[in-house]
Parts: sequence; structure tokens; C-alpha cells
Amino acid sequence: MSQYYDMGEETLWNPSNGASRLFLGQLAIFEAELRLPSGIGPMEDDECEVDPARFEVFVNSLVARHRRTQHAVMRVLAEGFVTTVLALGGRAGVDVRWDGNDDAWGDRLRDNAQRLARSMTP
Repeated sequence: MSQYYDMGEETLWNPSNGASRLFLGQLAIFEAELRLPSGIGPMEDDECEVDPARFEVFVNSLVARHRRTQHAVMRVLAEGFVTTVLALGGRAGVDVRWDGNDDAWGDRLRDNAQRLARSMTP
């Protein structure tokens, strides 16, 4: 079984139920932490709709928060989720604002997200 993350007629991601459940659980945590909706609608009948405008705001807020985080444990805990959101954002055409900083931190996240996005093909 799998679930579908769609944007209009396009499927952005089609993960297994388990991967989707884990992602949605983390998504709820980060929506609460950022006090911001993600733009990823509720999962109904194994499908949800991604609102590109809201998702872009969420992605950029998440990246900005992750960049500011100095707590080593929080940074490591969030890294996989941030990478997954960036991969999904790339598939959705999100314009990520990297605050004009072209550094190793941003380069690593971009590279990891691009690799992950290739495995997210529906």
C-alpha cells in the first residue's frame, strides 16, 4: 500500500504507508513548532493535496529555523525531516530562499535533497 502527495494532477511523491505515517507525524510536530500550516492537506483515502503557495512559505520558514538552530541534538534530529521537505519542495517547484548564503551547510542540504528527490519518483 502507498499514499499519494499530489499537486493538482501531478503526483509529487508516492511513499509507503509507513514512510508516509512517519513523515506526517513529523510534519505535525514542525507545524506546531513553527506555528505555521505546511500546505500539505489531510490524508484522505490515501491521497492528500499540496498547496504550493503555503508549502513554499512552510519550506522557507523551516529552512530559516534550521539554519538558526545552534542546539546540536535538535539540528541532528531535524536534519532528515528538513532534507525530505526540501526534496518534496524541489519536486513541487518551491523557490527556496537560502538567505544569500552559499556555504557548506546549504550545499550539503541541497545535495542530500536532490539525491533523495530522485528516489521519490512516483
